[in-house]
Amino acid sequence: MEPMDIVGKSKEDASLPKATMTKIIKEMLPPDVRVARDAQDLLIECCVEFINLISSESNEVCNREDKRTIAPEHVLKALEVLGFGEYIEEQDSLRGGKWSNGAEMTEEEAVAEQQRMFAEARARMNGGAVAPKQPDPDPSLES
Repeated sequence: MEPMDIVGKSKEDASLPKATMTKIIKEMLPPDVRVARDAQDLLIECCVEFINLISSESNEVCNREDKRTIAPEHVLKALEVLGFGEYIEEQDSLRGGKWSNGAEMTEEEAVAEQQRMFAEARARMNGGAVAPKQPDPDPSLES
């Protein structure tokens, strides 16, 4: 009998898009480095297994809290429990779609923050330094 996952499909049925994963793998390596097809397939399998592990632990955290929907907090707790706490970025600045001061973001602020986060992610993927977050203007100084 095959091992079954939560939705009733065998683990062999779960995968990630090969083209996307190949692109990510190539972007992470210097241009002169090649990766064998078997190695790419193994990396993809490892990614799927990692996602299964985090999903399973997130579900257990959710169940312990008597919740029915896995929330971001459950995933973050699962990462900590499994020893991946160092991969958790600071989450205090954004809670439930609101800034920590309780004021909702305007569309322009949200777009600017999204662009900043994309730039940080690109820099991390390319091994570069991350630009520091620009300080929010003090609303009391506006007239």
